[in-house]
Amino acid sequence: MTTDQSEIASQLSLSTAAARKLASLSKTPPQMAEITPRHLLRVLPWQEVTGGAFRVNRRLTYTVGDGRVSFVNTGASVRVIPEELREIPAFRDHDDVEGLAGRFVQHDLRPGDRVPDAGLVLVAHGKIRAFGAGTYGSRADLGVYADGDHFAVASAPSVPAPAAEAMPSFVPSVEPAAPGVRPTAGREVREAEAITPCTVLTLPAEELARVAGEGDADRPASNRYGEAAIELTSGHSGEPVLPGTFVDYDAAPREYELSVAQTILRVHTRVADLYNEPMNQTEQQLRLTIHALRERQEHELVNNRDFGLLHNADLKQRIHTRTGPPTPDDLDELLSRRRSSHYFLAHPKAIAAFGRECSSRRIYPDTAGPGIIAWRGVPILPCDKIPVSDRGLTSIIVMRLGEEKQGVVGLRRTGLPDEYEPGLSVRFTGINEQAVASYLLSTYYSVVPLVPDALGVLESVEIGR
Repeated sequence: MTTDQSEIASQLSLSTAAARKLASLSKTPPQMAEITPRHLLRVLPWQEVTGGAFRVNRRLTYTVGDGRVSFVNTGASVRVIPEELREIPAFRDHDDVEGLAGRFVQHDLRPGDRVPDAGLVLVAHGKIRAFGAGTYGSRADLGVYADGDHFAVASAPSVPAPAAEAMPSFVPSVEPAAPGVRPTAGREVREAEAITPCTVLTLPAEELARVAGEGDADRPASNRYGEAAIELTSGHSGEPVLPGTFVDYDAAPREYELSVAQTILRVHTRVADLYNEPMNQTEQQLRLTIHALRERQEHELVNNRDFGLLHNADLKQRIHTRTGPPTPDDLDELLSRRRSSHYFLAHPKAIAAFGRECSSRRIYPDTAGPGIIAWRGVPILPCDKIPVSDRGLTSIIVMRLGEEKQGVVGLRRTGLPDEYEPGLSVRFTGINEQAVASYLLSTYYSVVPLVPDALGVLESVEIGR
């Protein structure tokens, strides 16, 4: 290491040589390529948090775990973890999950292969498209299932051979899928095929019929969202006995603690004293450091494994693309899962991929301002904090915002000592023996979806095709 390099490595603050770049000639303020529009920070409604944590009270729900099944493999052999079978409501109270796990049969499928056998299907790896019976005998697309998902394939009715030839390939099933494993509400899977190379485990229909529903008799009534039911009577006449009811609450609601982003800015007093004209050196240092803090804040709001939007979305609100690239059909499916949506968030490359899909179909999205397109009236905001994997896969987020809409809200604390901006403080922490002044910059934040359908994610979005 040279002398100049060693001096740079031990440098604690801006040098006078660099400071002089702002002290002569006509010039611009210091520029920084890291600064982005930060649309998420601008559109989030911010909730004031005074106690350091925010509790989300909800109705009592009877869901257990994350609803997805986990697997282990030895070479090419894949097995379901027995206790993970309790993630399936039909097996939640089953006594012998060890024995049940041993009855699953592994199938390795290529793209286009049909999932064999009627019964329960566990997707260990890959993507499966499910089909059901349409109202008029057509083939209905029921969506895509991927790693960790499960669904039941209903048994087809038995018909005499002559009649079978005349019947359409899809007819309403007389043997419904087992309770607790039916996928799309009100729709039964009649057929499933692989979109990508897949590994699935299946449980034959006779085994599924034998064990499904055991222990369900004493399970409390719930609505379609898994919340404890509110007993009501309607459409009656006369003087029937009305049911008694109450709204039960979750006994252990989740609390979101405010996260923090901090740094210590150092400015040499000589720089602040001698090179403050025409631009204030301390203010310029603060401005750029605050931009970096805000960039990190937005990154955390999207990617933090504890409260970030990508990791905090309910698993029932995560869907997969039908063909890989983000299509209008995929965004329609994402919008259909919530009563209202205010904004999409997508990586700029994902927005470009969506634009290509629209162009190929001769569809022209709406506009929601300069450089912002919209789909179904919902603006698609660019956010480069959403990661893109090495395989060219990313995600698209959709949000409903605001506490009054039971949507997504940002959490912050304002009124801090030495507050420089709302929710961001700059504290002078002293001057050391090297005449370097230090400033502590702190900002506190978090984000929370108030109910599960406030936030949805389209996963495995291909941007390179």
